Amino acid sequence: MIKKISILKSNFIGVYARAWEDVVFLPGNVEDEVLQVVSDGLQASVEKIFIDNSSLIGSLMVLNSKGAIVPKNGSDLDFSKSLPDRNILFLKDRINAIGNDIITSDRAAMIHKSYTVSSQKKIEDALGVEVIKGTIGGIKTVGSAAVLTQKGMLVTPEADEDEIRSLSEFFKVPVKAGTANFGSMYVGASIVANSKGVLVGKDTTPIELGRIDDILS
Repeated sequence: MIKKISILKSNFIGVYARAWEDVVFLPGNVEDEVLQVVSDGLQASVEKIFIDNSSLIGSLMVLNSKGAIVPKNGSDLDFSKSLPDRNILFLKDRINAIGNDIITSDRAAMIHKSYTVSSQKKIEDALGVEVIKGTIGGIKTVGSAAVLTQKGMLVTPEADEDEIRSLSEFFKVPVKAGTANFGSMYVGASIVANSKGVLVGKDTTPIELGRIDDILS
């Protein structure tokens, strides 16, 4: 199921929301009507938070079924109720836009090439997966250049066929290139998805929807 939405009047919904199979995190000031649409669309519970007084939850957070990572300056957050069985890592690194700079599933993760070796190890331990450094289509902010679920992966059209093949082998899901929000190559900033549903920015065209549906639904 695919639904078009905006969050805080923005169609770049991936900047504001972070989802996994069981839970979606949204900004504390999100519109009330968005909450039910997100919950129904992704068939998950919804939690409202701020990270260091910021609404940019999707850019600042990443999670899978084993762990969640937020910047060190979000360490006042209490995830004991919403994520009771996950490893919580408050990561101190100069690369601190966690959601933009890490992309993960329950099988593997890719991170910004500038993360320290120490941070890479901490990320690996928190998420419980193999972690590699890399780029997607030459874009260092790998979380903004792709959308990854347990079903599939949509990547920026800047990625070539060899890279798509390598990503598919590493993450062990089908991978296709595409855009969202009327031609944006930053699909991670434009889409929020899990294996049960897909939310896209309202500017996404029918042609884009078809390609997104093929790989993520």
